[in-house]
Amino acid sequence: MARIKPQALLQQSKKKKAPRSISIPTIALYSVVTVVMVFFLFATYRHWSQRSIMQTEEGSTFQVEDEFSDTKKSDVPRYAIFNTSKGLITVELYKEGSPEVVDEFIDACQKAHFKGMLFQRVVKHFVIQGGNSENHAVIEDWTSREKHYNQLEKRLKHEAFMLGTSNMKHDKEGFDIFITTAPIPDLNAKLNVFGRVIRGEDIVQEIEEVDTDEHYRPKSRIGIIDVTLKQKI
Repeated sequence: MARIKPQALLQQSKKKKAPRSISIPTIALYSVVTVVMVFFLFATYRHWSQRSIMQTEEGSTFQVEDEFSDTKKSDVPRYAIFNTSKGLITVELYKEGSPEVVDEFIDACQKAHFKGMLFQRVVKHFVIQGGNSENHAVIEDWTSREKHYNQLEKRLKHEAFMLGTSNMKHDKEGFDIFITTAPIPDLNAKLNVFGRVIRGEDIVQEIEEVDTDEHYRPKSRIGIIDVTLKQKI
């Protein structure tokens, strides 16, 4: 095998082309692309970071509002205890079913509206009425239809021991209360029912048994000493 002389190798290496250098426009283009990619990645990161912070703050706000709402609901009394001259009557208030009436009742209790209130009308097997108003249309209408009650369908009757007030607009002294002592037909047509007796039914029946005159007024004074509002019993 013939040996290549060093001089020939030198000449061959000189004939090889030198590597091409990268042009300035190409470098500039790569730099622009790199900057754009970095800016895009930064903008994307910033967007999702801010969105995550906003969602966290909104979640915290909703949680605070929910806790405030739950606290507010838990502060509303659910029970009223009538301390009467015959004994205690405990009533569960129907806040969900009659919110405005319950609020009005609670406000009246806090103003001691029922303190010393007398039961002005006691109709056996119907209702007992306590209040300062002289509007007896409810009582008179019910008693005038007493003979027809047994002919009405049972599904139209409401249960006994329901607490209500007249559906007329109450003036300053006009928040009266009715406690039914028997199922009453068409009760909602005359009363706004906002509670039910859950303890002290025997006290209601004892009041129902008192002697009355021909106008259903008790011959002896029977009334409410005071009313206590409670969240739990």
